[in-house]
Amino acid sequence: MKRYSVTVNGNVYDVVVEEVAADASAPVAPVAAPVAAPVKAAPAAAPAAPVNATGTKVNAPMPGTVLKMKVNVGDAVKRGDVVCVLEAMKMENEITAPVDGKVSFAAAQGTSVKTGDLLVSIG
Repeated sequence: MKRYSVTVNGNVYDVVVEEVAADASAPVAPVAAPVAAPVKAAPAAAPAAPVNATGTKVNAPMPGTVLKMKVNVGDAVKRGDVVCVLEAMKMENEITAPVDGKVSFAAAQGTSVKTGDLLVSIG
């Protein structure tokens, strides 16, 4: 018997699979292994709450993970500068600044975001 940990739709399951010897003369029948109750996965890190996030807000255009933050609070950016890289569906998407200004809020690298979540505020 082999034991595996399988993740399906965010739920982690411990499964046990029985190995059956392959015999050409014996009929093959499916073998179902009992499945344990889902193991509670560790909660994802919550995005940092914006404190005094004023100015032009740059929101996530899609759900994903902040792979790289290219700016920090206090950095000056120009329109078109890449402020962060958002990973969604195994693709890296560069998020750019819509205006010139100073960054007053920046999400943390590694944060999971939903569509519309605040990534950067430029004032």
